[in-house]
Amino acid sequence: MSTPSDSRKQADIPPTHTIAPMDAPPLTEGSTTAQLKGDIDSGRTGDKNAVFDPALSPLGTDDEAAGTPPKPEQIDQARHQESSVRWKDGAQKDSYAHQDSRKALYAYVGFIGLVLVLFVGAFSIF
Repeated sequence: MSTPSDSRKQADIPPTHTIAPMDAPPLTEGSTTAQLKGDIDSGRTGDKNAVFDPALSPLGTDDEAAGTPPKPEQIDQARHQESSVRWKDGAQKDSYAHQDSRKALYAYVGFIGLVLVLFVGAFSIF
């Protein structure tokens, strides 16, 4: 069953394009935070899939609210670091947060194995 609001076009609700792939903004001098967010959303930085990610508080809003918006030169440097310098050694390089994740997994599995051995050994005595 449809309602009257379903049948007419709602001009106050913009269409969302969250599943469509995004094109990366051009690399230009005097970049804005919107262009940096566009780099991230387009997948140029390698952080996420190349789709639009709606934000409640767009990138840079907190800096502007604090009265210290980033300078265009700072944003240019961030865009350069995120797009080319970061991935020059290969896309499979682990980030700082994930560089020890395999070691932690092996330690966890080893700990569980040790607990199982101790548990079986304790019950085999009785």
